Amino acid sequence: MTQPVPVSSSLQVADLDAAIVNTIRFLAIDGVQKANSGHPGMPMGTAALAYVLWDRFLKHSPSNPDWPDRDRFVLSAGHGSMLLYSLLHLTGYDLPMEELKQFRQWGSKTPGHPEYGHTAGVETTTGPLGQGFANGVGMAIAERHLAARFNRPGFAVVDHYTYGIVSDGDLMEGFSHEAASLAGHLGLGKLIYFYDDNKISIDGSTELAFTENVGHRFSAYGWQVITVTDGNDLAAVEHALNEARSVAQRPTLIVTRTHIGFGSPNKQDTAGVHGSPLGKDEIRLTRKKLGWPEEGTFLVPDAVREHMSMAVDRGREYETEWASLMARYAEAYPEDATTFKAWLSGTLPEGWDSVGSELPLAAMATRKASGAYLNAIGPIMPNLVGGSADLTPSNNTYIEGRVDFQRKTPDGAYFHFGVREHAMASVCNGIILHGGLRPYCATFLIFSDYMRPAIRLSALMGVPVIYVFTHDSVGLGEDGPTHQPVEHYMALRAIPNLTFVRPADATETVEAWRAALAHSTGPTALALTRQSLPALDREQVRSGDGADRGAYILSDDDGVPDLILMASGSEVQLIEAAALRLREEGKRVRVVSMPSWELFEAQADSYRAHVLPVEVTARLAVEAGVSMGWERYTGSEGRIIGLDHFGASAPFKEIFEHFGFSVDHVVDEAHAF
Repeated sequence: MTQPVPVSSSLQVADLDAAIVNTIRFLAIDGVQKANSGHPGMPMGTAALAYVLWDRFLKHSPSNPDWPDRDRFVLSAGHGSMLLYSLLHLTGYDLPMEELKQFRQWGSKTPGHPEYGHTAGVETTTGPLGQGFANGVGMAIAERHLAARFNRPGFAVVDHYTYGIVSDGDLMEGFSHEAASLAGHLGLGKLIYFYDDNKISIDGSTELAFTENVGHRFSAYGWQVITVTDGNDLAAVEHALNEARSVAQRPTLIVTRTHIGFGSPNKQDTAGVHGSPLGKDEIRLTRKKLGWPEEGTFLVPDAVREHMSMAVDRGREYETEWASLMARYAEAYPEDATTFKAWLSGTLPEGWDSVGSELPLAAMATRKASGAYLNAIGPIMPNLVGGSADLTPSNNTYIEGRVDFQRKTPDGAYFHFGVREHAMASVCNGIILHGGLRPYCATFLIFSDYMRPAIRLSALMGVPVIYVFTHDSVGLGEDGPTHQPVEHYMALRAIPNLTFVRPADATETVEAWRAALAHSTGPTALALTRQSLPALDREQVRSGDGADRGAYILSDDDGVPDLILMASGSEVQLIEAAALRLREEGKRVRVVSMPSWELFEAQADSYRAHVLPVEVTARLAVEAGVSMGWERYTGSEGRIIGLDHFGASAPFKEIFEHFGFSVDHVVDEAHAF
């Protein structure tokens, strides 16, 4: 018969610190065992260092997890999620014991890996290794920029740290190197990571594949490196944290020797404890070795609960002190206080939605139209911050007059991410998760491949990072197939909750940016041309206002159409020109510009049926990318002009002609109906 599951105990505690550490360990052990799934080893090995951090250093408010000036804690080694859930529960977050008992079960707040927005106190979604590492860099960047922008003598209204626990796996992933290099270059002194140096990976000893000197590598990056030889030595961990906090101009890596599965007589320091439950017999032996009661599960001694729950009162005191500081700040610097609150709320500035109307919407590459819009919106939205992966002149992402964000100019709002596309995207996730800033980042569309894991997490977390992708098709020309995206439109459209927008001209580009800024529940990817595009004659065709609805009727004839032509981006000009030819032949042709499938699918059924009436089955789609997917709009009787092969190196006009992206070919295909 199953033993009762107590949530507290009058168990006498002789050593409170040891009891708290063991409570954290056994909550993790019991949660994994009950689920018969999970990773007990990492929480068992890091419980002591996590306890010191959360109890003696972490500034947070469990009753208000979103308090702006809290320290951020990132569990980059997200597989050890029961460590985080145990800490959240014990310190008084809205995570009752019943949720720990439902670890990894349907509908629980304790999923297998921590999920942002799902569990109170979880700062970012982690599990894909390296992502949390780079997210934390973004959080530290946001803290430093906001502090430089708003703090005044005697008014440190932004003053907090970003802490994290990173694993061997995190540090093996290549883009963690990118992020570490960037953090060292920027001198992010309020970024402090524990490296859980437990010498074990899933395959076995790290000696199999990871024998570098991690500390030397991080020293070379410009980090302060501190070594703790015993992760269970609470005094040594506390000393290391104090030392880390004493250095203002360098991030810190605390290399901490731990033992995966600590206390397990047969599984400690083995790969077997990494991702599997200990089993009842081994749990019994571990309890005996660590002096923990053998009866009952999910045990929290009263003394442990009483001590750890003091975090709630401490948090309220932190909040009260900060609120008082903010009140005095508002009196001394009223304009800054108003701006600061607006930035934290994510409120768009008054009149933002009319910006861009004054731009000369002439013939130009949509990347240039994007740059013009950025320079128009930048002055009224200074918290719109971003940059490029060493492609600023090509991406047109610089806002005139802005200072670069650098070690000596943290008030700067333009970022040079270097050739670090993956880290760039993950850092931007961290910036927006921190709050107060709206990030964008840019590179060529082809290199979205390097960024895809972070873009996917943007979508999963529902955070509105804006991705600016230029050189969006074979139309980039001479650089050839290595740089010409073909499958990328569809690859990005396949990511749930990502809005992909490919505007047809300068007018649609402005609308695309407006849609991106207005969207608050997920990321947006803008695909922009290198080559110049004609400005669609808005006196002859419809205005571009419908672009923010994903698709709209660009031009039309009276009556039910004989044919619907549809396209995105640079190919819209082709179908409009083809429509003019077909109309001369007496055909009734509707031209539909479709910059965004996702925005179109979000419209009412009646609007979608208005744009694409079901009774019209003669439909031709044109797009310079793989044809897969357009069937949903062309139907079984429709046709698609796409690009189901790689590109070529040549001037773009020749490429388009050879690959069938010409008015003549569109007309010929239309004649097939």
